[in-house]
Amino acid sequence: MSFSEFSPTQPVILGFDPGKDKCGVAVMGLDRQLHYHKVVPSQEAIATIDNLRQRFPVSLLVMGNQTTAKRWKQQLQQELLEPVNIVLVDERYSTLEARDRYWQMYPPQGLTKLLPHGMRQPPRPIDDIVAILLIERYLSRLTESLGN
Repeated sequence: MSFSEFSPTQPVILGFDPGKDKCGVAVMGLDRQLHYHKVVPSQEAIATIDNLRQRFPVSLLVMGNQTTAKRWKQQLQQELLEPVNIVLVDERYSTLEARDRYWQMYPPQGLTKLLPHGMRQPPRPIDDIVAILLIERYLSRLTESLGN
């Protein structure tokens, strides 16, 4: 679990990558400052989101639009302590992109450095990094629409 040193006062976005067994969660400011990211068991996801919303000024939840999105969106709307706006974001290729991002965030050490880039497998689940990418995709889409 990685928290930043301080709690932001500006609104933040909560990224959520839902899955059958595990989910990725991340909290990022509009300035793209990462405040939190973690992979949690699916059955703990709702409680984790509620806890993060008590700790951070979450203004929006973004989540991937693929496989289990509709079911999770419905479950979040029913079970969260307080309602939250949920935006679905295109998550195609996010797992591949998350693998690359993992190695940017945690550069390979030892023998892993010698492996060709495409053969490196992160040593842990990367659903939290997918959640980070979903927030970034949402923010990019937002800035693109403001620029036009």
